[in-house]
Amino acid sequence: MSQSILALNAGSSSVKFALYDLGSSDGQLLVSRGTLDLGDAPRLTARAADGTVQCDRQFTADAPHGAGIAEILRLVKGELGGRKLICIGHRIVHGGNKFSKPVRLTPATIEALERLTTLAPLHQPRSLAPVRAIAALQPDLPQVGCFDTAFHHTIDPLVRRFALPQKYEREGLRRYGFHGLSYEYIAGRLSEISPALAAKRTIVAHLGNGASLCAVREGKSVDTTMGFSALDGLVMGTRCGAIDPGVLLYFLLERGMAADELQTMLYERSGLLGVSGISGDMRMLEASSDPRAREAIELFAFRAAREAAALANTMGGFECLVFTAGIGERSSSIRKSMCEKLTWLGVALDELANDAHAEIVSRPDSKVEVRVIATDEESVIARHSRAVMQVGSAT
Repeated sequence: MSQSILALNAGSSSVKFALYDLGSSDGQLLVSRGTLDLGDAPRLTARAADGTVQCDRQFTADAPHGAGIAEILRLVKGELGGRKLICIGHRIVHGGNKFSKPVRLTPATIEALERLTTLAPLHQPRSLAPVRAIAALQPDLPQVGCFDTAFHHTIDPLVRRFALPQKYEREGLRRYGFHGLSYEYIAGRLSEISPALAAKRTIVAHLGNGASLCAVREGKSVDTTMGFSALDGLVMGTRCGAIDPGVLLYFLLERGMAADELQTMLYERSGLLGVSGISGDMRMLEASSDPRAREAIELFAFRAAREAAALANTMGGFECLVFTAGIGERSSSIRKSMCEKLTWLGVALDELANDAHAEIVSRPDSKVEVRVIATDEESVIARHSRAVMQVGSAT
């Protein structure tokens, strides 16, 4: 019977998952990859590695969150049976100062992670909801937490510090960075492609509904655009990105806006949605002829390019640019717009290669190599979970 690990990646409206069979070495074989959509019409879909449909199941909109997780477990035991599930690995958004490596999720660690909710009020509960659901459904099944903040623990204290009284830094108020599992995967892929490539001063652009950039060198995070919260940095689907704190004070003190109302506006009504008034989905905006859609897209690309220049400053230059995640992998127009704004730093885009979504989209004479690499956070979760469980020869 094959030993398997299930990796769960919980978001605001869906849970992505992947099931891996483990060999005797560090290798892991993808068995199934799917999504549990949690919208008005909850749906569970899964496909094998070759694209064969394994499941397409809809259930009632009033079903509790745990019902969807239970459906994933039934899928693993039923249609994908004949294997022993040794653990479930989770993407946990925030690990705070304490959790810099993957850990076994015990009642004590779960309680400690819940206390970090004030640092990620919308994301942390979504990360922990599947953990609690599985603990109730299968209390004896081990679970492992893998942290989006962990990859950024290599950032220099100077880079992560706020110019606030030091007592607040001691209390945990500093820049943490997120999307770490994605960046870790990309750093690993660069190393696999070429050790020389991995040594380059690289900016990775994780562009999706949530978006950030990370300066990476020798497989380590040097700087990143997200800071204390997942609000910071780039314009996102519904999040504002970096904003003058005086604007927030204005809303609170002059407009009398309640804190929870301000939080909702910053996380859920701003970004591409707020600027366009149409949608936070880049695909819809790119298909729209409304000038407001174009304004939102232009702001997205402008801010991404500006932040890339700032990261290049941290590294003293940059030699490689990697686009990843939904927008980064699929939007040739966003890649083009961002690269055009970075020509002064040596970026020369090959438009034909870019339109074809090639692996390398820079011209041969470009001083900066530009690549498109699909991210795979679930594989990183599975690898870390295996190591925590010490299965086979995992390290």
